[in-house]
Amino acid sequence: MTTLLFGTAVQFGHGFRRTLPVELAKARVKKPLFVTDKGVRAAGVFAKAVEAVENADGLPVFDDVPPNPTEAAAAAGAALYRATGCDGVVGIGGGAALDLAKAIAILASNAPPLWNYCNRHAAPQTIVNAPPLILMPTTSGTGSEVGRSAVIIFDNGIKAGVRCPEIITAAICDPELTLGLPAGITATTGMDALSHCIETFCSPVVNPPADAIALDGMQRIFANLERAFATGSDAEARWNMMMGSLEGALCFQKGMGAVHALSHPLGALGHHHGTLNAILLPHVLAYNVGTLGRKADQMCHQANLPAGADLAGAVGALVSRLGIPTRLSELGLNWPQLESIPGAALEDNAHKTNPRPMKRADYETLLQSAF
Repeated sequence: MTTLLFGTAVQFGHGFRRTLPVELAKARVKKPLFVTDKGVRAAGVFAKAVEAVENADGLPVFDDVPPNPTEAAAAAGAALYRATGCDGVVGIGGGAALDLAKAIAILASNAPPLWNYCNRHAAPQTIVNAPPLILMPTTSGTGSEVGRSAVIIFDNGIKAGVRCPEIITAAICDPELTLGLPAGITATTGMDALSHCIETFCSPVVNPPADAIALDGMQRIFANLERAFATGSDAEARWNMMMGSLEGALCFQKGMGAVHALSHPLGALGHHHGTLNAILLPHVLAYNVGTLGRKADQMCHQANLPAGADLAGAVGALVSRLGIPTRLSELGLNWPQLESIPGAALEDNAHKTNPRPMKRADYETLLQSAF
């Protein structure tokens, strides 16, 4: 049995972005640093998210958020935080912005380098006195608003997590912030959320509450992802996708599996995390299915498939219908670039909780099947 941890306070529902001033006041934050990305600002979503905050236009904004957040960007954001006299951080955006907001909050009050606090560090230091942190997702994918880590590409080239669940003061989940999300981003972030629900459910760690949450999130995503993809203004589908995304991240405490063990080092090459997970998930499911027992039929039920159905094939067909690449080679990757990936996957924390034991040769086979 793992530790049961569902501790983040979440305000969830249509229009709940307007509770941001209340959450800031509760946290005694008078001058937050907003962390977002240029695309969210250009689309008008950032303005919508902060519309209830008095004098929002006069508050500092850090929007130099890379598609895969980096240690260097976190250091730059923390420098802006200190230079402008901020007393809290508000992350608004997709997983990259939210994870970067976590990293900025850490470095705002803890000495660099960020690597010293990484899960992969031999002796990670304790994070102390982080400022209040409020997170507002604008996609339904990573669930970073309740995720226990900030996933960062460090200066040494490793993509890994900084475990920091205790630094999140509150999350505000307003599905209305996703209504204008483009179809392609809806698809890849939705598959990211689905991979979280599936991998955490398949993890052999014993945690019945997390399993129940993962199954519920899985059902919501299977039932609503194509609806949200086809009709971005479908408010009910967007609500269910945001809930499914949040639920997948609540279950990170169970650990994940080979999909993420591979997508983390592949992501360090500059590719989108959700796209990588979508490509890899059918292949990993096919590899693991023989070890899943009753869990395989439970997942088929959530996908509205009969017991014993080819779940891996059904997930692969879903990826195709969503217009996501189905091969790593379609991303421009070549085989020599993948030579180091199996070794890196063995070092990734997600490797430890794949339901079927993995060796280097197994990761090589998975990559070949997905290439």
